[in-house]
Amino acid sequence: MVNKVQKYVFVGDCNSINLEIIYKGFSYLKNKLEYILIGDIDDLKSYLNSINSKIRVNEIYNPLSFKEYKKNYFNFFNVKKKNIKKYKNLLHQIEISNSLANKTKNDLVTMPINKDLFKKEMNFIGMTEHLAKINNTNTLMLMLGDNFSVIPFTTHINPKNIHKEIRRRAISSFLNLILKNLDKCSYNLNFKKIIFICYNPHCGERGTIGNEDNLIAKILKKYPKIQGPYAADSSFNNFRKKTLFITTYHDQGLIPFKSLNNKGVNLTLGLNYKRLSPAHGTAIDIKNKNSANIESYIQCMLI
Repeated sequence: MVNKVQKYVFVGDCNSINLEIIYKGFSYLKNKLEYILIGDIDDLKSYLNSINSKIRVNEIYNPLSFKEYKKNYFNFFNVKKKNIKKYKNLLHQIEISNSLANKTKNDLVTMPINKDLFKKEMNFIGMTEHLAKINNTNTLMLMLGDNFSVIPFTTHINPKNIHKEIRRRAISSFLNLILKNLDKCSYNLNFKKIIFICYNPHCGERGTIGNEDNLIAKILKKYPKIQGPYAADSSFNNFRKKTLFITTYHDQGLIPFKSLNNKGVNLTLGLNYKRLSPAHGTAIDIKNKNSANIESYIQCMLI
């Protein structure tokens, strides 16, 4: 008998479409894997009650084991809110989720959070970087799409500071980390082509706009597996499946990624377990409108 895949799902910020997505995915997923939700159980119960759902909730007391798991229930490990500050409760839930995934090596799916809540209170760049910090390791944000994938060199920083990050040692370390993690990655990515995208328009127009891309070109000579740097304005015109684009900053890669892929997943490379997250935000503007798309969540659960 083949063992079922087992995963943890951090429910994330409930002022969002997260619970709607989790609910919509239930009937499709219940026969395909076992998963334990992590968060405050009252949030889920309140949501189910608001939509008159008949699905019952099974509280799990030992999340390291799936012995208490019930197939036709939402299985939930309850981490009660103990602080008046929302971000501290979410941090506590993240830390518990991370600990469980590390101990069991089960995948961890993290549902979206509102980063503003954290940034106002602490130095918080994003979940990828926070997981790197609490695990004392280096991580990468890989956006995996059905058409092509993207890893941004810089992620959630002010664009005016991007040029300060383009340094020989930083880029070399970044490329080494990518190649190391792709080699040992268990996602079966098998990228056929890796392309580095220029920082400046038209790759700096021979240094007349900026010299950053000249430095990138010199560095890439030591990395035969990586092509480029190529101009961003034309690189996504003729993408091929199994192509990985390395972009110099977040929106340079994420705008075409979200425009040209039908579905996507945010993978964190560099951890001792698989961490996945839907490639969308909290989408508060469509909360309670029953219009959330669950494809990215389903892909996270089944990858």
